[in-house]
Amino acid sequence: MTDTLARHALILGGARSGKTRAALDWAESLGPNRVYIATAEAGDPEMAARIARHRAERGPGWRTLEAATDLAGALAQVGEVSDADERAHAAAPEGRADAVMVDCLTLWLSNLFGAGRDPEAEAEALIATLASARVPTLLVSNEIGMGLVPDTPLGRSFRDAQGRLNQRIAAAVGHVVFVAAGLPLRMKGEGRYFP
Repeated sequence: MTDTLARHALILGGARSGKTRAALDWAESLGPNRVYIATAEAGDPEMAARIARHRAERGPGWRTLEAATDLAGALAQVGEVSDADERAHAAAPEGRADAVMVDCLTLWLSNLFGAGRDPEAEAEALIATLASARVPTLLVSNEIGMGLVPDTPLGRSFRDAQGRLNQRIAAAVGHVVFVAAGLPLRMKGEGRYFP
């Protein structure tokens, strides 16, 4: 693992486990200028309301990028902004990113399935981008393999792809945290980037 990858983290948990809140708190501890990369799309009124609620909960200090499928591109964009701001920080401190949070890899994977994109190739591109990203990046993902086996081939295929994605990201980053009932459990990593 490179020193760059060591600063990134995967935050796992089930639905309503508190994983997003844990990641938000962690990102906020890293500095006042944060980027939230949203993978959700407002496909119906309930989802639109959920997205609005999440946006309101984040509060000030967050800049939002939307990346339904091009997550590597969005992360690269944050890196380019941060590199430029390193040179001109005094002139434009609001553009500098202290932390990036991706919420969430599960919706991103679902979007890839819907778009007919290759999840393995997209995961490879994501990891390559993380390897060059200097801003600590917190990636939120669902642990969906602890429940019932889905009864459809598509459901089983998605569950398997989610498990493989989580394993690849967990192996690549320096920190992994599992959240259950709002309580974070450190699975991998230690040091100053861990809350």
